[in-house]
Amino acid sequence: MSLNKNNIPIFFLIFFSGISFSQEGVSAIQDSIKIKNLDEVVITATRTVRQLSSLPLPVQLVSKKEIQSVNSLRLSDILNEQTGLITVPDYGGGEGIQLQGLDSQYTLVLIDGVPLIGRSAGTLDLSRITIGNVRQIEIVKGASSSLYGSDALGGVINIITDSPKYGFNGNLNSRAGSFNSYDSSLNLGYKRETFAISTFLNSFNSGGYDLNKNDVLNTVEPYSNYTLNSKLTYHFNKNTNLFLSGRYYSQNQDYVASEDLKGESNIREWNTHLKLSHNYSKKWSSYFEFYATRYKANEYLNHTDNSPFNASNFNQLLVRPEIRATYNLNEKSAFIGGLGWNHEILKRTDFSASPKFNSPYAYLQYDTNPTNNINVILGARFDNHSEYRSQFSPKAAIRYKLSKKIAIKGAMGYGIKAPDFRQLYFDFTNATVGYTVLGYNVVSTKMPELESEGQIANMVVPLSEFENMLNPENSISFNLGADYNPLASLKFNLNLFRNNINDLIDTRVIANKTNGQNVFSYYNVHKVYTQGLEFNTTWKPSNDIKISGGYQLLFAKDKDAEDAFKNGTVYARETPSSPSFQLDKKDYFGLYNRSRHMANVKVFYEVTKWNLDANIRGTYRSKYGLYDTNGNTYLDTYDAFVESYTIWDIAINKTLYKNYQLGFGIDNVFGFTDTQNISNIPGQIIYGKLNIQF
Repeated sequence: MSLNKNNIPIFFLIFFSGISFSQEGVSAIQDSIKIKNLDEVVITATRTVRQLSSLPLPVQLVSKKEIQSVNSLRLSDILNEQTGLITVPDYGGGEGIQLQGLDSQYTLVLIDGVPLIGRSAGTLDLSRITIGNVRQIEIVKGASSSLYGSDALGGVINIITDSPKYGFNGNLNSRAGSFNSYDSSLNLGYKRETFAISTFLNSFNSGGYDLNKNDVLNTVEPYSNYTLNSKLTYHFNKNTNLFLSGRYYSQNQDYVASEDLKGESNIREWNTHLKLSHNYSKKWSSYFEFYATRYKANEYLNHTDNSPFNASNFNQLLVRPEIRATYNLNEKSAFIGGLGWNHEILKRTDFSASPKFNSPYAYLQYDTNPTNNINVILGARFDNHSEYRSQFSPKAAIRYKLSKKIAIKGAMGYGIKAPDFRQLYFDFTNATVGYTVLGYNVVSTKMPELESEGQIANMVVPLSEFENMLNPENSISFNLGADYNPLASLKFNLNLFRNNINDLIDTRVIANKTNGQNVFSYYNVHKVYTQGLEFNTTWKPSNDIKISGGYQLLFAKDKDAEDAFKNGTVYARETPSSPSFQLDKKDYFGLYNRSRHMANVKVFYEVTKWNLDANIRGTYRSKYGLYDTNGNTYLDTYDAFVESYTIWDIAINKTLYKNYQLGFGIDNVFGFTDTQNISNIPGQIIYGKLNIQF
């Protein structure tokens, strides 16, 4: 444990230095009414403010109270405890989210409604997002391209940041824990009748960790990052409002490839978001929004004599203006529509060009309640694109309230995901091993060059197959569920889902090289589906106790693979020297890195008279396969699997003198690790926390 004695004076210094601030905060007017109103509403599912309980779509909400009580620091921490979600490490060391069995590249991640960029191999690293200033997290499951376009094929995660209360207020938070991890944040806010401003600062340092002591490399090298986020709102009058925000993030990490090759990796990211809204009448309102963001990453490796070995960089820019209008036809029906334009540029090492994407779009949604018991949402979006064919993404959802206790709901949506820059323009040859990866658009020009240089032994796929465009991946998602509230204190939710994905973009060998390695590229091939059910329940037997649980059953499979097993063309061996035998359909397990079962349970307990709250949370993941270990190119029941595991976390928080809170907790109580297969679980983490409100 690294909560050492050297940190104790720091805690006391922060504790006592905050007293003066807190005295001013006692007289601040608390606009608790507004906070209460926002607790049970979401905006991501329909882009309008809606009660969570009235939505016809599968939506999960993580409240600020839950985030604070479990003492989470990063977005990846809290998402892992939600039903049907699991973070998985990617090849670059980041953590992406898997939602309803779909890879992280199919889930759009937003902060205050605008997207983050900087995906590596399709994965957006969630560990770079601090949640110290988050009011709530909204998770919409199922294809949402009808409102959000590409990348929302599987769903949307929207992080809503907090707004200041009336007067001057803020909080200071510091946490120290195992692996030399230190997180400190300061949140300041000021609000008057027409003006509000807030600033959030966060610093996070980690000493890294090493799961394998048999080599000289760490599993995660030491790193530090910083986040600065400011928001400003101004009400010109009761009908016209201005919103302006900016966010800056930087990270520095050691980069060690071997004993002889060492360097650094750096990330710089900024976002700026402006929104001007106006209400013309009780029926008409609109806003204009301008969003720009840039993500830059660079890394280098030097020899021990400090001479350079290699260097790479990544520089992506997104600019997006959008105008949106809402028309309330009557008290029960409303139209919402928008026009926008995405302009994207990427400059990256190992790319054949500096590609530019331009994609104007338009969307329209109709939200109506024809009776008091029925809610219907119809929507569609049209995306034009400079590099691939235009896409039309419709969506329909309905909720029917059978009684005060039971409601059923269903949704169907079409989702798209455009080929990313890497899949179109990558031009990379591994200097050490010798293999080559080419983007689809590069193949027709690069392959003749490699042939003329004598690097190609034979072509596996003719160049004529690269004459047409690479199609966007697309899916049709179905969700059918029910809400059952037999008591005011007891809630059940069941959701059945299926996602059919077509034109999946995968890699394949297109040529053999004379050095014995291969040339890879991308192509549309597989038809994949994920299906299953999600179950959630919440029980509050008293005001002091809340118990919740969730479960997901998942089947994620490739249709072509299913046919191969069904037709008896797949074989396996028990050992490399044993005779082969034929496999049948029941032997096919499914896609890699998917568990058949995932579950969670949480118990929150408050002792009001002691100003103390405590909780215990458990998550379970059943076995899953990462590799084909018997050489038949499929994941079957005779392959080696990663064993199932359970992780338990506990947290205790004690409030002193209303404004001071001390926290203690243990994440991963029993210290589970899997050195060989799971790199993003470092082991047991013991921590202490101090929070000062003022």
